[in-house]
Amino acid sequence: MNMAFTRIQWPERVLAGDVVKVRLLVQHPMDTGYLQDLLGKLVPRNVIQSLTCTWGQQVVFRVEPSSGISANPLFEFFVRAEQTAEMHVEWTDDRGVKGSLRQILPVLPKSSP
Repeated sequence: MNMAFTRIQWPERVLAGDVVKVRLLVQHPMDTGYLQDLLGKLVPRNVIQSLTCTWGQQVVFRVEPSSGISANPLFEFFVRAEQTAEMHVEWTDDRGVKGSLRQILPVLPKSSP
Protein backbone atom coordinates (compact mmCIF):
# COMPACT_ATOMS: atom_id res chain seq x y z
CA MET A 1 0.00 0.00 0.00
CA ASN A 2 1.27 3.48 -0.84
CA MET A 3 1.17 5.43 2.38
CA ALA A 4 2.61 8.61 0.93
CA PHE A 5 -0.61 10.57 1.42
CA THR A 6 -0.09 12.94 4.31
CA ARG A 7 -1.75 16.33 4.43
CA ILE A 8 -1.31 19.41 6.63
CA GLN A 9 -4.12 21.91 6.98
CA TRP A 10 -3.29 25.40 8.21
CA PRO A 11 -5.34 28.62 8.20
CA GLU A 12 -5.13 30.57 4.95
CA ARG A 13 -4.12 33.83 6.64
CA VAL A 14 -1.81 33.72 9.66
CA LEU A 15 -0.23 36.78 11.27
CA ALA A 16 3.00 36.70 13.27
CA GLY A 17 2.19 35.89 16.90
CA ASP A 18 -1.09 34.09 16.14
CA VAL A 19 -1.80 30.77 17.84
CA VAL A 20 -3.18 28.50 15.13
CA LYS A 21 -4.60 25.01 14.87
CA VAL A 22 -2.65 22.59 12.67
CA ARG A 23 -4.49 19.54 11.36
CA LEU A 24 -2.46 16.59 10.14
CA LEU A 25 -3.99 13.66 8.25
CA VAL A 26 -1.91 10.51 7.68
CA GLN A 27 -3.13 7.77 5.37
CA HIS A 28 -2.36 4.54 7.23
CA PRO A 29 -4.42 1.39 7.89
CA MET A 30 -3.61 1.30 11.64
CA ASP A 31 -4.26 -2.47 11.73
CA THR A 32 -4.75 -3.60 15.33
CA GLY A 33 -3.78 -7.24 14.85
CA TYR A 34 -7.24 -8.38 16.03
CA LEU A 35 -9.15 -8.24 12.73
CA GLN A 36 -9.50 -11.18 10.37
CA ASP A 37 -9.38 -11.16 6.58
CA LEU A 38 -12.04 -12.88 4.42
CA LEU A 39 -10.35 -16.26 4.95
CA GLY A 40 -10.35 -15.95 8.75
CA LYS A 41 -6.62 -15.24 9.00
CA LEU A 42 -5.55 -12.48 11.41
CA VAL A 43 -4.34 -9.30 9.75
CA PRO A 44 -0.93 -8.56 11.37
CA ARG A 45 -0.66 -5.53 13.61
CA ASN A 46 0.69 -2.46 11.83
CA VAL A 47 0.23 0.91 13.52
CA ILE A 48 2.23 4.10 13.49
CA GLN A 49 4.82 3.78 16.28
CA SER A 50 5.95 7.39 16.36
CA LEU A 51 5.16 10.65 14.63
CA THR A 52 7.08 13.91 15.02
CA CYS A 53 6.34 17.38 13.64
CA THR A 54 9.15 19.91 13.54
CA TRP A 55 8.44 23.52 12.65
CA GLY A 56 11.61 25.35 11.72
CA GLN A 57 14.10 23.93 14.22
CA GLN A 58 11.60 23.21 17.02
CA VAL A 59 9.66 20.00 17.68
CA VAL A 60 6.07 21.20 18.10
CA PHE A 61 4.21 17.87 18.25
CA ARG A 62 5.21 14.29 19.03
CA VAL A 63 2.97 11.28 19.52
CA GLU A 64 3.31 7.51 19.94
CA PRO A 65 -0.15 6.29 18.88
CA SER A 66 -1.54 2.94 19.94
CA SER A 67 -3.74 0.42 18.18
CA GLY A 68 -6.75 2.30 19.61
CA ILE A 69 -6.39 4.97 16.91
CA SER A 70 -8.58 4.56 13.83
CA ALA A 71 -7.33 4.13 10.26
CA ASN A 72 -6.10 7.31 8.56
CA PRO A 73 -5.59 9.19 11.83
CA LEU A 74 -6.21 12.92 12.08
CA PHE A 75 -4.06 14.77 14.61
CA GLU A 76 -4.68 18.36 15.75
CA PHE A 77 -2.33 20.61 17.68
CA PHE A 78 -1.63 24.30 18.15
CA VAL A 79 1.47 26.37 17.41
CA ARG A 80 2.37 30.01 17.93
CA ALA A 81 3.31 31.27 14.48
CA GLU A 82 6.19 33.74 14.71
CA GLN A 83 7.55 33.54 11.15
CA THR A 84 7.26 31.54 7.94
CA ALA A 85 8.91 28.15 8.39
CA GLU A 86 8.91 24.60 7.08
CA MET A 87 6.79 21.98 8.84
CA HIS A 88 8.54 18.61 8.64
CA VAL A 89 6.47 15.55 9.56
CA GLU A 90 8.12 12.14 10.02
CA TRP A 91 6.54 8.86 11.08
CA THR A 92 7.46 5.18 11.35
CA ASP A 93 5.14 2.18 11.62
CA ASP A 94 5.44 -1.35 13.02
CA ARG A 95 6.82 -2.68 9.72
CA GLY A 96 9.57 -0.08 9.64
CA VAL A 97 7.90 1.88 6.85
CA LYS A 98 8.76 5.55 7.14
CA GLY A 99 6.80 8.48 5.83
CA SER A 100 7.52 12.18 5.71
CA LEU A 101 6.16 15.46 4.46
CA ARG A 102 7.73 18.89 4.18
CA GLN A 103 5.57 21.94 3.69
CA ILE A 104 6.24 25.67 4.06
CA LEU A 105 3.67 27.31 6.32
CA PRO A 106 3.48 31.03 5.49
CA VAL A 107 3.18 33.66 8.23
CA LEU A 108 2.46 37.32 7.42
CA PRO A 109 4.14 40.08 9.43
CA LYS A 110 1.89 41.73 11.99
CA SER A 111 0.86 45.11 10.64
CA SER A 112 1.51 48.25 12.69
CA PRO A 113 -1.56 49.98 14.21
